[in-house]
Amino acid sequence: MHLVRLGAEPTEVGADIRAAIAAWGAGRSVLGGVTVFGCRPPGSPRPLDAVIVLPRGVIVVLGVDLPEPALKLDAPVGTPWTVDGWPLVRTEGKVNPAQEGLESAAALARSLQTRGLEPLPVAAVVAVGPYVGQVMQPTTDLHRGVRVVSPNTTSILSAARELATYESPCGAAPALSLLRVLGAEATGEALVEEGFPESPEVDLSSIDTMLIPKYSEDRPVDHERVAAESRTFPRAKLLAAVAAVAVVCALLGVLTLGSPSASPPDLAVQRVDGVEFTRHAIDQGTACGPNAYGDVQRWFQQQSCRSLRRGAFEARLGTSSVAVSIAAVDLADPRSATELRGLLESAGTGGISDLVAQGLSWPGAPRDFGDAAQSVEQRGSQVRVVQAVWSQRASIPDDLELRAMAERGLRLDV
Repeated sequence: MHLVRLGAEPTEVGADIRAAIAAWGAGRSVLGGVTVFGCRPPGSPRPLDAVIVLPRGVIVVLGVDLPEPALKLDAPVGTPWTVDGWPLVRTEGKVNPAQEGLESAAALARSLQTRGLEPLPVAAVVAVGPYVGQVMQPTTDLHRGVRVVSPNTTSILSAARELATYESPCGAAPALSLLRVLGAEATGEALVEEGFPESPEVDLSSIDTMLIPKYSEDRPVDHERVAAESRTFPRAKLLAAVAAVAVVCALLGVLTLGSPSASPPDLAVQRVDGVEFTRHAIDQGTACGPNAYGDVQRWFQQQSCRSLRRGAFEARLGTSSVAVSIAAVDLADPRSATELRGLLESAGTGGISDLVAQGLSWPGAPRDFGDAAQSVEQRGSQVRVVQAVWSQRASIPDDLELRAMAERGLRLDV
């Protein structure tokens, strides 16, 4: 583990967190990666004690100072915590530190996504000190990507191994860009030593070209080999021709996929942070006003849009199904996009109609997207709004699981 310290820890338990991670030592023999101490990423609701950047995930670490040591801590995400049977009273911030951890993770994920960086999942570890004998978390909360632990080497290491499980590792070059967002620097050599794979350019001169042998003028002629090849020439010629056609088709496929007029890839199933989203429908057009309602519709009557793309997706969280509605609006300029984003983020101003409200259905589909958790994002002159609801049970806008699914929906392609 490579360590970078930007500033003082924002909590007293931060010193224990730093000592616990420093004990892993340099190199990848224990875990690898880079830890940045005392940073505040863009959009983070509070300073973070540490951000652990691993080849297969990013983990924000928040420290929580308890008034005194505790024997047992009940730490659910949705309700206040209890310490040895007594409520943990908070005078500011969220109802409990776990919610702050999830918000910090979501804020960092948005910062990385809007900058087009490696799509690594961002999870949260809440380190509680000075001492807690036993931490109790509901099983459903563990699937949300948050761990509440004591600030010691073993517990933080175990949490990091459980949370950083992305399907493909982040390379050294993208990791450098990610660290710059955190305000930290490192060398490519240091990152390779910490387990981030290199991404060398392909050396075409080293490729073994089986069909095109290298020519050498002073190469001696093997007459017996030439005679043998001449006897098998028809078969060899046929194999070479088939292989050559395959190579040409592959090259044409690459060129075609890279051209603007190519057909888009199949996006029926997409994966974000390990969650699979199945697309049920997609709609593309330029009629924004007729597909909006409330103040948003009246806004579109004064402003034109270039295009509107909408999609409906479904995903599984444990044994429950979540429906996700996405609308991506392309506008004339960033100023118009900022106005629309502000309107969509305000309560009671209407919105963009989802496909279910306009008649779309599938087995297990929700009746509507009322009381959905919503996330809005602006990318230049484009505005995206994502809604998430439970398919078969009641939803509330502040549901943390649904809010996390709405955040993931911002990274889906429609």
